[in-house]
Amino acid sequence: MKRFFAMTAACFMALAWLPTAAVAVGTSASCAILMEYESGRVLYSENIHEMRSIASITKLMTALVAVEQTQDLSQIVTVGAESCEIEGSSIYLRPGEQISVEALLYGLLLRSGNDAANALAVQCGGSVDGFVALMNEKAQTLGMEHTHFTNPSGLSDENHYSTAYDMALLTRACLANETVSTITATKNATYGTRVFSNHNKLLWRYEGCIGMKTGFTKDAGRTLVSAAQRGGMTLIVVTLNDGDDWKDHAALFDYGFSTWAGIDLAAKSEVVANVPVTGGLTPFVPVVAQEGIAYPFASEEAPQRRIELNGDSLSAPIIEGAPVGRLVFLLNGEEIAATPLLAGETVPSVIAPKRNIPGRILDFFGLS
Repeated sequence: MKRFFAMTAACFMALAWLPTAAVAVGTSASCAILMEYESGRVLYSENIHEMRSIASITKLMTALVAVEQTQDLSQIVTVGAESCEIEGSSIYLRPGEQISVEALLYGLLLRSGNDAANALAVQCGGSVDGFVALMNEKAQTLGMEHTHFTNPSGLSDENHYSTAYDMALLTRACLANETVSTITATKNATYGTRVFSNHNKLLWRYEGCIGMKTGFTKDAGRTLVSAAQRGGMTLIVVTLNDGDDWKDHAALFDYGFSTWAGIDLAAKSEVVANVPVTGGLTPFVPVVAQEGIAYPFASEEAPQRRIELNGDSLSAPIIEGAPVGRLVFLLNGEEIAATPLLAGETVPSVIAPKRNIPGRILDFFGLS
């Protein structure tokens, strides 16, 4: 059984500098979510698990899968006629045209080209259907439990849907992918005679915005995924069917940055405690956090921490780097974050020195 070595009533970090709470906001959206990127904590929610048509924000998954399936983005794609015949927004590909995967990705995410989506699908999945299967596999991997794709562009289909929460999970994965995050943060790009201008107006209108993707169909309404950074914290906003999405995203970002602050709870390799050791040459061993932990808190929140050891106690010998337990952080009694604890140094066992035969005789008669 794990032993609780130590527990503090409140975290040791100073929380006085946290921002004061702001007035709660609302949106015009059918569904909306505000999520902190590092922790995945939901800071604002509105029907976040309701399944809806999502339009072209689908293309975030298209881009993520295409990038993961392509080793060289300069790879040249020969465009098939079927990719050029798709309806909706377009970068005006021509049958037989040769274009790089990278150019298609920029046309996909900045101009929202449905033809670019199909060309990438055929190139990276062998066919549109094969690529859609990869999209659905990736959705399951990311924990997008209420999502199903039928095409790579976001065209309306009753079996093509997601939720605000699932799209926020996808956005976290896209932000973690350097290629996708870089492209969605690009305002303008030129490839040959094509000039792509990003449809996401927040890149110009909201300080700190770093992407992601717009969408619209008659069935879905206006959909928007965006992310912004300030003060070392990254926030994600997703709205579905929102006629005032630019304003709502800015308001949710303002609310998030003014109400919450990202706190570093533990740094990687930080010594978090000196734990008693039985049978060792030294009575204590420093234990260190395997990974850093950051988490967003409001001004009135006071996190707690707890050290859980493997077993009832630590006994020598202990090898530096060996797992010895977990560092756990709690809020209102619920676990919010944790990282494994490792031994910070080696602690050898205490070994009684061997006695020669004369010494053993003296020991027997109590004369040593």
